[in-house]
Amino acid sequence: MTLALAATLLLSVLIGLSLGLLGGGGSILTVPILTYVAGLSPREAIASSLFVVGVTSAVSAIGHARKGRVKWRTGLIFGAAGMVGAFGGGLLGGRIPGTILMIAFALMMVATSAAMIRGRKTVKAAGDGELRVGKVIFEGLVVGLVTGLVGAGGGFLVVPALALLGGLSMPVAVGTSLVVIAMKSFAGLGGYLTTVSLNWPLIAAVTVAAILGSLIGARLAGRIPEAALRRGFGIFVLVMGIFVLAQELLGLR
Repeated sequence: MTLALAATLLLSVLIGLSLGLLGGGGSILTVPILTYVAGLSPREAIASSLFVVGVTSAVSAIGHARKGRVKWRTGLIFGAAGMVGAFGGGLLGGRIPGTILMIAFALMMVATSAAMIRGRKTVKAAGDGELRVGKVIFEGLVVGLVTGLVGAGGGFLVVPALALLGGLSMPVAVGTSLVVIAMKSFAGLGGYLTTVSLNWPLIAAVTVAAILGSLIGARLAGRIPEAALRRGFGIFVLVMGIFVLAQELLGLR
């Protein structure tokens, strides 16, 4: 095993930890890891991240569903709309220059980190709140498009949307978001596979490491103060975003 592969697999555990603990953030880590550590091209890294995060989210969602934290009707409606947007984003992303995709991804990282550091607003919503179908579909299309295009914008966009538009409590919104993330990740991957070929053995290894991390994250959930964890992770994502943006802008010279 090469040093780069070992580092990639070790860092991939963080992808699962993020999803297991926070219900999002996996893609924000996956793309830089696959680009700068594993040495994949931006398109390959984004497409690969969609598979890794999709599978890891699906596995994590099973645990949440067993505890009654998945609202299937809301998740499937949001997810179906997200799949349409993600497939379109994947088709488009496969035809955009890699540098442009990485700059867009870096900007998404900065925006996501700001939301994480700021924290979630308290949402007064019951678990069986009224479902605003039209707004859920529109939000799903927009979030799906972003996810399919740059491989990011998953849980930290989906969770607030499900809480506000789907009328879900935060724990249920987190569990339901994993179903949505899995659905739209696979749709975005489908769009990318029309133009990109992937290193499946590497992706399989990264996925296994991420799933291991998600299982660890599920065990740690509730033991670490969420607010402190989210802010710390948000600062880390901000630093990573600035690094990626600097790398790509310097490469334009």
